[in-house]
Amino acid sequence: MIPVPSGVRVFIAAGATDMRRGMNGLAIQVQQTLKRDPHAGDIFAFRGRRGDLIKILWHDGLGMSLYAKRLERGRFIWPSPADGSVVITPAQLGYLLEGIDWRHPQRTWRPHTAG
Repeated sequence: MIPVPSGVRVFIAAGATDMRRGMNGLAIQVQQTLKRDPHAGDIFAFRGRRGDLIKILWHDGLGMSLYAKRLERGRFIWPSPADGSVVITPAQLGYLLEGIDWRHPQRTWRPHTAG
């Protein structure tokens, strides 16, 4: 897992992205499409057309990092292209990277009373 500092915003680029793009191509997409600064310290997530590959772009203050994850089975849950970009929490990013539906995570049952 990426060590996400507190206060970092996570943006999901809705729709499909060309996964042949590298750091520079994705940074340009952040500037032109999402209208954000890729060097501001925010995290930007992109998904390919098939849905099993995700790329994450993050500038940590020292340099740009590009992370990639491919699911062996299943697909990443992603917003529709009409949404533009979606802001999620770092906890929801953790769910997303595990292949769990970040919109409605299933919490474990907790008892209401002790004993």
